[in-house]
Amino acid sequence: MAGHRQSKKRRYITWAVAGAAVVAGGGIAAQTSMAATTWPAQKTFTGRAFDTCTAPSLSAMKAWHTGFYGAAAVYVGGKNRGCGQPNLTASWVKSVSSLGWKLIPIYVGAQPPCQSGSSPEKLTASTAASLGAKDAADAVAKASALGMKAGSPIYLDMEAYDITNKACNDAVLTYVRAFDKGLRAKTYRAGYYGFSSSSAKAIATAEDKTDLPGNLWYALWDRQNTTTADWPWGSTQFTGHSRGHQYLVNSKETHGGVTLTVDRDAWDAPVAITG
Repeated sequence: MAGHRQSKKRRYITWAVAGAAVVAGGGIAAQTSMAATTWPAQKTFTGRAFDTCTAPSLSAMKAWHTGFYGAAAVYVGGKNRGCGQPNLTASWVKSVSSLGWKLIPIYVGAQPPCQSGSSPEKLTASTAASLGAKDAADAVAKASALGMKAGSPIYLDMEAYDITNKACNDAVLTYVRAFDKGLRAKTYRAGYYGFSSSSAKAIATAEDKTDLPGNLWYALWDRQNTTTADWPWGSTQFTGHSRGHQYLVNSKETHGGVTLTVDRDAWDAPVAITG
């Protein structure tokens, strides 16, 4: 997601400063609010995915359907979403899904109070719970309007921040829990994108897993197309097809005669239900 809300330079600086279970199968006890609901079967994709700020045109998606990538992440909403989405419509979702693409919905919600720089929406300790619930309702509405049905995941995008700042980290976790509870109340699965040195680490290492996301998409730009070999935390965490790994950013590539700049992801996790 490099450069999608922040410049590439600032993303690296933020990451460096911030550095000073699981929907089906094991770990479901961590997602207490799912227990009483009958859930649609999870749709999982395992393979290579890409994410880019603006959803590509339908013609570009047709050209890129060469077999190298099988899934594409798209920004469905959030006040901190950095790019316009002229192509991202229900018709586009239906068309690219019919081509065989799997889609990964991302929502760029409120950002941490201790995060450097400015964001259109930042949470505070006093607003974290209410903002999380409000953003979850908006995320579900946006995804649903695009034809991403109940049972789909929505990945909350949390950029890098100083997780050693306890007050800030506690506020973020309050927001994330409220967001996830809001998703699950509408029968959408909770996912989370963050940095392995900060925002994702906060989720993976939290002592209390209650209402935290069951699917973790970690940014670790080591150029390794894997969700296991470089997995930074315990091997029993986020098992059962619950991991994504953003391993390369700002990769200029040509497929089917069309050139795009994308971030590369190794994927073994839920994707949107569109059929």
